Amino acid sequence: MTVKGLVVMDVDSTLILEEGIDLLGEEAGVGEEVATITERAMRGELDFREALAERVALLKGLPVSVFERILKRIHFTPGARELVATLHQRGYKVAVVSGGFHETVDVLAKELGIDYVKANRLEAENGILTGRVLGEIVTKETKKACLEKWVLENGLRLADTVAVGDGANDLPMIQAAGIGIAFCAKPIVREQAPYQINEKNLIKVLDVMDGLMNNKKTD
Repeated sequence: MTVKGLVVMDVDSTLILEEGIDLLGEEAGVGEEVATITERAMRGELDFREALAERVALLKGLPVSVFERILKRIHFTPGARELVATLHQRGYKVAVVSGGFHETVDVLAKELGIDYVKANRLEAENGILTGRVLGEIVTKETKKACLEKWVLENGLRLADTVAVGDGANDLPMIQAAGIGIAFCAKPIVREQAPYQINEKNLIKVLDVMDGLMNNKKTD
C-alpha cells in the first residue's frame, strides 16, 4: 500500500496521560523534585538536555524491574487506540518520538502497532540504574530530525505530515509539519503551534485533519 502520510506524536502527556519520568521519580522517592523539573522543562524554562540529565541522576539506584511497575500505572490517552487504528486504515504511518525511555515506550508502541519509535535509553549495570542516559539525548532538534528522516524514508513531503505534542521540546517538529497540533499543551506551545486541541481525546486529531481536508476541497 502506498504511504499516504505520516503522523508523529510525543508520548508523555500526549499518547499517554502520565509523564513516565515523574512516575520513576516517585518510585525513587523524589517524585515532587522530578515533577517540578519536568514542568519547568515542558514550559521551556529549562534546557531539556540539562533537565533530563538532572532528573535521570535522581533515579540512580533503582532496579530495572521498576519499569514493569510503572507500566501498570500508565494509561493511554482517550482516543489513542482509535487514532492509530484509523490512521493505519487510511494508509498513514504512525511514529512516536519521546524524551522518555525506550524501556517503557517500546512496550506501549508495540501494543498500538506504531511504526517508528525514538526515545532515550537509561544505562543500567547489574540490573541497577546508574543515573545516566545511554547515547545521545532526544532533544527538540532530534524530534524534528526524526520527522524529516521518516518523511524521506517514505517518499513523502513535509506537507503530508502531522505532528502532535504538548511541551516546548515538541515545538520544532510541530512547526515543521504540514499540520502541527498543540495537544493540551503548555502556554508557549499553544501560542506558537498552528493548531491546538484542548480536550484529552486524541481522536480530535482526525477532526483537525478532516476539517483541513474539507476546507481544501471547498477552496
